[in-house]
Amino acid sequence: MNARPFLFDTDFRRPDVGAAAEKEAAAAAEAASQAHARGFQEGRAQAEHQVQARLADAITRLGLAAAGLLGQSDARDAEREAEAMAFAVALARRIAGDALDSRPLDAIAEAAREALQHLRGVPHLVMRVHESLLDDAEALVKRLARERGFEGRLVVLGEPDLAPGDARMEWADGGVVRDRARIEAAVLNAIGHVSGPASA
Repeated sequence: MNARPFLFDTDFRRPDVGAAAEKEAAAAAEAASQAHARGFQEGRAQAEHQVQARLADAITRLGLAAAGLLGQSDARDAEREAEAMAFAVALARRIAGDALDSRPLDAIAEAAREALQHLRGVPHLVMRVHESLLDDAEALVKRLARERGFEGRLVVLGEPDLAPGDARMEWADGGVVRDRARIEAAVLNAIGHVSGPASA
């Protein structure tokens, strides 16, 4: 059995300096590593926040630019639509006006047919037309009255104030007016109601 000598010169009150230094170094390294990781995360979060802010700003500017372009486009579309509508109305007036000017008796015949359809029991009917169409209109309306079975008295009068193609038919308890200006106004009003909400 080997006996080891008791070492009286060993001081047990003093800790091992090497082990304590290693622990401190390890703790410092760990703290430094954690601080580095926190700094990296904070820097990354700040960079992401800056990127998001720039992206939001770019999207806002892009949206404003797009809204401006769309507003200009809408204004141009509304202007083109108004021009197209004005042209269509002018063309319709011209075509309708030319048709009425070249065949005014057609409009009178249409109005007479419509009225005579419902006037079989009426004792007398007075029709007023432009004075230049008196003879032709009288022959036309009398023929239509016979075809429709109208047996009452029919009087056709010439009026200088009526436009060619316009007619007024009157009987005891009613009447019908065929007025080109009123028809045009009604058509324009209807076009305005159709196109107005669409452009607004």
